[in-house]
Amino acid sequence: MSEGFRERNAQVIADFRANGGYVGGDRPGRPILLLTIPGRRTGQLRTNPLLYLHVDNRYFVFASHSGASDHPEWYLNLVVAESVTVEVPGRTFTANPQVILGEERDRLFALQVNILPQFADSQAKTERMIPVIALLPDDEAVSQ
Repeated sequence: MSEGFRERNAQVIADFRANGGYVGGDRPGRPILLLTIPGRRTGQLRTNPLLYLHVDNRYFVFASHSGASDHPEWYLNLVVAESVTVEVPGRTFTANPQVILGEERDRLFALQVNILPQFADSQAKTERMIPVIALLPDDEAVSQ
């Protein structure tokens, strides 16, 4: 990950937390959550700002990696994590990640493409199927 990308993510995270979950700049009005995941090798917590879809009290993220041929690092960490922390506007909670497959994955991906067409562009750039991950809130929220 380039230093410029790290700096940009750090600014998005700072803006999100300073503004109650809302981010301006080049992403005004886009649904962004912060996902904190332990690294699969180090255990060090890493926070990633991600676009998301909210349906039926479930939050979904998409490992598009802008259409790269490989999965993003956060996804590789996520699939081995037992629990993650999710920050959305007005709420922080722990969640159990679950990779969504089959028809449900296709339906959710189509919903996201309808809202944010750049996800279709990302899928067109790669041969891998972009994973869809549900972030299911645990019964015990960190804060609300």
